[in-house]
Parts: sequence; C-alpha cells; structure tokens
Amino acid sequence: MSILKDALESGKFGITAEMAPPKGYDFTEQMEAAELLAGKVHAVNVTDMQSASLKASGIGLCIKLKQAGVEPILQITGRDRNRMAIMGDVLSAASFGIDTMLALTGDHPVVGDCKDSKPVYDLDSVGILKMLSKMEETNCDCGGNEIAGGAPKFYKGASVTPVYEPIFLQINKLRQKVEAGAMYVQTQGIFDLDTFKRFLEKVDAAGIKTHIMAGIIPLKAAGMAKYMNENVPGIDVPQHMIDRLAAAAAEGKEKGIKGLPMQLGMEMAAEMIAKIKDEHLCDGVHIMAIGAEKNVPTILDKAGLYI
Repeated sequence: MSILKDALESGKFGITAEMAPPKGYDFTEQMEAAELLAGKVHAVNVTDMQSASLKASGIGLCIKLKQAGVEPILQITGRDRNRMAIMGDVLSAASFGIDTMLALTGDHPVVGDCKDSKPVYDLDSVGILKMLSKMEETNCDCGGNEIAGGAPKFYKGASVTPVYEPIFLQINKLRQKVEAGAMYVQTQGIFDLDTFKRFLEKVDAAGIKTHIMAGIIPLKAAGMAKYMNENVPGIDVPQHMIDRLAAAAAEGKEKGIKGLPMQLGMEMAAEMIAKIKDEHLCDGVHIMAIGAEKNVPTILDKAGLYI
C-alpha cells in the first residue's frame, strides 16, 4: 500500500517533499538529498520536466528513490505523452513497486528551454486521472485490451491553486479531478493562511471531499519572492515577508554573515507548517524546496514535525 495513502487515511499529518531529476544523468545530488529525507517524509514528488524544462525522466529518479527506501510520487504531465505513452510509463512504474502518482496538465513548451518541442496534450490532468481510474476498474488499457496480470492500483493525486481569480474555476476543476479519481491534492505554494482558510471554506461549501496538503515554498531571498509574484501563476508572497527577507539581507551584509535570508525563509516556512498542523487546517504539507531539498529536514525539525 502507498505509504502516503496509509498516513492520510489513518488520520496522520501527511508530509511530502519534492525534487527534480538532474539536467543530465548523474543522480548523485538527488540521492544525497534522498538520504537526508528518508524517515522524515512520507513520500517525495518527482517532477516531470517542471516548467517545461528538459530533465532526465521522472520515472528514472522514482526508481532510484524506491531502491533507496524513499517512497516516490510519480508526477505525470499530459504535455509530452499521448495516452499510450502515459499508460506505458504507469505500468512500468508499477513493476518497480511505485504506487503513488500525481496528474498534471503541464506547462506549454514555449515557456521552457526546448521551445521547438511539440506539445501533445492528448489528455489533461483530469483525463489522465479518468484513464487510470477506468484502467483500475476494468483491468483494461486505454484501448480496451485486458492487462496481463490485472491492472495496478495507484493512490492518485492532483494539484490545485488556492490563489486564483475567479476562484470558482479552481473549485470546479478540483471537483472534476476528485470525481475523476484524485484521492489527495497538493496546493500551489501558500504564504497567507487567511487566504488559504477562505479557500478551504469554499472547498468545504462545495462538498468536495479529498485530502488536502498545503504547498510550502521556503523563500531564499527577497528577489526570489518578487520573481515568483511576477512570473509564477498562483503565487502571492505578502510584502511583509519580502521586507523581512530584504532586511535579513541588509543585516547579513552589514555583519558579514552569509545566508541570513535563507535561514529566515526556513524559519517562516516552519512557522507556517506548525500553524497549519496546530490549527488542523488541512491534512498535511507538501514542501517544495526548489533545489534546496537538503534543508527540508531542518525545516521539519524547526516545525516540530515528525512522521
């Protein structure tokens, strides 16, 4: 059984992290981070060419993590594969004991670093979930052909963006994902708990029942926060956080101390995680450290969070 499924469905506070495969074929850095994350999180998302940036295949890193004793979550986008290729990857993943996945539509190649690549989008995130749910129900592939040995079962997930206008569109899309088979959802990074609470109230009012994990992005600098506000849909870092990061940078420069903004960002992330858990706002957190996965155990320690 999926370790994340066991945690969430038994009422435990779920903890997941995230990492990207390398832009190459050397997985050393990722496996060093995985060693630190082992026993600290229930699972680790492996991104699928996030932001349409060419990387090694996600299934490769998922296999590496599984072999190292770290539970992987296979992210699958509809951008680069048709339904046959998606199902083929899912069946291969199952053969390695990978049983947790997350469906995404995927950013268009024009925003990435291989702009001549042609998008596929045979299926969007809802379509991927529907296809896998039907596979599980019928023991047949996307062509209606029986799967030898029976269809594998996956703990299926999706994403949602709490900061979105008009918000009813996200609520409606979330409903579609849950009806298509999403049993848990991970949110885009949140930085304001009042806004997050209003989103959760709307989900509850809509009668949508699923496990929600709050996305947490530890900020590294004021510049990073400003960039995300300007360029990443669904991100809204409050000005008071940006001001604190800028002040930490100024203090570090004055005192000749490096890394103060990153330390502050980790502390702010830990504070938010602790509040989410203490106030029982949702079912868990998903920490997106964006290349600083080795900091995740420290953040969890600061938050007093253990699996």
